[in-house]
Amino acid sequence: MIAVLCERQADRIPGLADPSVEFRYCDADVLGAALRGAHALLLWDYFSTALQRVWSDADTLEWIHVTAAGVDTLLFDELRDSDVVVTNARGVFDRPIAEYVLAAILAYAKGSQASHDFQRQHLWRHRETRSIAGARALVVGTGGIGRATARLLRAAGLDVRGVGRVARTADPDFGDVVAHTDLAAAVRWCDHLVLAAPLTDTTRGMVGQDVLTAMKSDAHLVNISRGPIVDEAALLAALDSGSIGGATLDVFDVEPLPTDHPLWDAPGAVITAHMSGDIRGWRDTLAAQFTDNLQRWRTGRPLLNVVDKKLGYVASGTT
Repeated sequence: MIAVLCERQADRIPGLADPSVEFRYCDADVLGAALRGAHALLLWDYFSTALQRVWSDADTLEWIHVTAAGVDTLLFDELRDSDVVVTNARGVFDRPIAEYVLAAILAYAKGSQASHDFQRQHLWRHRETRSIAGARALVVGTGGIGRATARLLRAAGLDVRGVGRVARTADPDFGDVVAHTDLAAAVRWCDHLVLAAPLTDTTRGMVGQDVLTAMKSDAHLVNISRGPIVDEAALLAALDSGSIGGATLDVFDVEPLPTDHPLWDAPGAVITAHMSGDIRGWRDTLAAQFTDNLQRWRTGRPLLNVVDKKLGYVASGTT
C-alpha cells in the first residue's frame, strides 16, 4: 500500500511510521513519478492543477484527500468519471471562518477602517457607529461553514437567513432558506451578504451586477468562499459608485491579488490574503484529520467527508 504526500507540508503529519504503508513525499514537479503504483494521494496544495497534467500516471490511485473545504481546482472530467474517491477537510475551517465573518461585520459596523485611516493622519474624529444587534445577515451556502457562521452571527444578535439550492422554512440554523435563483430579490433584505458557498457551475458569477444593484446602498459584502463567485468588475463598479457600502474580501479571481489590481484601493474594500480559516495550529488539525481517514481507509471503514464529484462538495440532506 503506497500513499503519496504532496506537497512538502507532509512532515507535519504524526503517526506515519506504519510499516505496511510506503509514504512518498514529493512536490508538483515530480508528482507523476511518485503516483505510479500509488493508492492514495494527500494534496496539501489545494490550488495545484498538477494532478490533471499527470493523470495518466495515476494507474492504481484509489483515494485523494484534499486539505481544503473547496475542491473546485482539483476536479476535472477524468477524475469525476473515475472510481477514485475524493475527501476534503470539511469541518476544520468552520469555526475559524465564522469568527472571521463576525469580525468583518463588527469592523464594518464600528467603522474600524476609517478609524485606522484617521489614526494614521493623527486626526481626532468623533463618529457614531452602528450596533450589530438586529442587523440582517444573508448567508449564501448552507453547508458546514455557512451553518457555523449562521450560529455565531445569531449568538451575536444578528437576524440570519440562508441561501441554498432550494427554499425551505424552519431550518435550525437559518430559519428561512431562500433558493439561490432568488438571490437578487433576497439581498434587498440584508445588511450583510456573506458568501460561504462552494464554487460550482451554479455559483460561478452568482454575485453579479443584478445582485449588487439590488443590495442596499449601505450593505456590506463578505466573501470567504471563492473569488469567481463574485463578478469582480461589477463589484468594483458598485464600490466606486457607492451603490453598496463596502466589501470584506478574502478570496479573489487571481491569487495572490496582483499589486496593481484596483480592488486594493476601491472605496470600502478590505483585503485579506485568503486567510480566513487559517488560525494557529490549523496544519496540525488537518494532519490529524488525514491520519484518522488514513486509518479508516487501511481498515476498510467508511471514509469521512466524501465529496460528491458531480456536485463538487460533500453532499448532505441540509446543503
